[in-house]
Amino acid sequence: MDKYGFYTGKIFDAYEYLGCRLKKDGAVFCTFAPAAQRVSVIGSFNGWNETPMKKIYDGNFWECVIPQAKAGDMYKYRIWRKDGSFRDHCDPYGFGMELRPQNASFIRDMESYRFHDSGWMKRRNDCKNGPLNIYELHAGSWKQKASGGQEKGENWYRYDELAQELIPYLKEYGYNYVELMPLGEHPCDESWGYQQTGFFSPTSRYGTADDLKRMVDLFHQNGIGLILDFVPVHFAVDDYALAEYDGTALYEYPNSDVGNSEWGSRNFMHSRGEVRSFLQSCAEYWLKEYHFDGLRMDAISNMIYWQGQPERGVNGNAVSFLRYMNGGLKERNPGILLAAEDSTSFPGVTKPVSEGGLGFDYKWDMGWMNDTLDYFRTDPEYRSRDYHKLTFSLMYYYDENYLLPFSHDEVVHGKATIIQKMNGDYEKKFPQARALYMYMYAHPGKKLNFMGNELAHFREWDEKRPLDWELLSFPIHDAFHRFMKDLNGLYLRTPALWALDYDRAGFRWADCHEEEACVYAFFRTDGKQELLAVFNFSDKERKAFRLHLTPDAEKKDAPGMEKKCRENGQSSTGQGDGRYELCLSSDWDIYGGKRSAGKERGRIFSGKNGKLTVDLPAFGALYLMKDSGR
Repeated sequence: MDKYGFYTGKIFDAYEYLGCRLKKDGAVFCTFAPAAQRVSVIGSFNGWNETPMKKIYDGNFWECVIPQAKAGDMYKYRIWRKDGSFRDHCDPYGFGMELRPQNASFIRDMESYRFHDSGWMKRRNDCKNGPLNIYELHAGSWKQKASGGQEKGENWYRYDELAQELIPYLKEYGYNYVELMPLGEHPCDESWGYQQTGFFSPTSRYGTADDLKRMVDLFHQNGIGLILDFVPVHFAVDDYALAEYDGTALYEYPNSDVGNSEWGSRNFMHSRGEVRSFLQSCAEYWLKEYHFDGLRMDAISNMIYWQGQPERGVNGNAVSFLRYMNGGLKERNPGILLAAEDSTSFPGVTKPVSEGGLGFDYKWDMGWMNDTLDYFRTDPEYRSRDYHKLTFSLMYYYDENYLLPFSHDEVVHGKATIIQKMNGDYEKKFPQARALYMYMYAHPGKKLNFMGNELAHFREWDEKRPLDWELLSFPIHDAFHRFMKDLNGLYLRTPALWALDYDRAGFRWADCHEEEACVYAFFRTDGKQELLAVFNFSDKERKAFRLHLTPDAEKKDAPGMEKKCRENGQSSTGQGDGRYELCLSSDWDIYGGKRSAGKERGRIFSGKNGKLTVDLPAFGALYLMKDSGR
């Protein structure tokens, strides 16, 4: 191992030297514990008696070889502290762990599985100019087996079993990527994997390392990518894991003011080279060894700013770490995508490292999410007042490469599910939810939805229970499910909705000054086809509503639109004229609406002199495809 690189935070392969590695002469154990007085290995291969380890290199590393140890055996490190006490720890670099509440590490043969996804690995890319429709998933609660106990893990699907269930569903319902909530081993189900003890250990809740590899392989063979939720901010406080690993604050800050996170966990000390090497090697491990196609990094705000609070200043060490890690991961793993959950206005999150940015491909647009959901919670009588909550996102959108998320965080802790957030009674929620999703999928930016959103799930998510699939026995939920399937399918096959997501030429407002009517209209294009998206978010039907398709400086309600059009390199003369074909309506009867899909689908509308007249259903949305030949 490059020891200098390890200490200075430059290496991405520390897991190939630290932890337990199977060799011809037995299992080699190596751990980094500079303040330990002595270290031993205890395990199922030596009757849980101590096998002493020896100091190697500069005396900060401990190593031993145990000939009889083999794959599948369990072990721990017994670390003696300077005060004469000891603690038994799982291996920080261990490749597997026992199911909670047990916590021993497993020896794994990381060479035993052979992937069959070379074609996918060569083709994959960061999707900047392609469709990206992400299904966010908690592996233990999407579906569960009919019998068994959760404490023993008898009702969870194994990784590869879950793949067999998921793949047909994802292909049918139009999701081309899955984002898995954290899979590193964690002792508390309620943490959802965000407070980990085994950063290199796929949680044993759902099987072994090979089971997970088989899962990824199956997804890739079916053309579906996988993103893993990665947690580089903090770790669980359990005393058998990273906390005070060698009797000192080895991975964490010694200062509790910045050392303890808002979640009651310990913050990583990103100024230490050894911690940087640990984390970036962990990220590389999931990408290289398991073939994940990207990482979504959690709580990046809490790395950029001390304790996530801008008033406390920028954590320069954590920021420089992110730049170095992201640059190294992109260089080593072609075609991956990196996404940041960051709610701050820190600049350059998605700029390349070479341009001084943090090097992420995408940033979650938390502002868009909050403004949009606030708008749909609002009584329609007052939406005119809040009209520009839905136009504001385009004021800053092109500053970063934004991804639009309706994630797990929005359907827990009393926040209510997406369908429940819609204003009004049961009957009024569904048309608004359909219009909301058509707005989301027409708005620039890649898409992410948490599992259950597509069912119009009423119950908040509970990690201990499967989704309420029985909802599909109710016609209104079944119709909503069909709507989401058709919307996803249209999105995937319509380049106008994604090819120029991060190019100003891919979007232009048609009408964004209808405050009293609560009507919005905008164009999406890929340079070849144009899609006009029209929305009526009021509770009143708008018959023969005249849309303005051309920015008009003379309109009293649209001052400066001509200037804005020129600034965007667009012509305002006759813009929007032509034939338009209705390709999707949120109010079609097959989705629970009032209008006949059979009669309306394919209906032609004509835009003349920059105007288009349409009937807009209450709480309704329309997609109209412009005829490129006319």
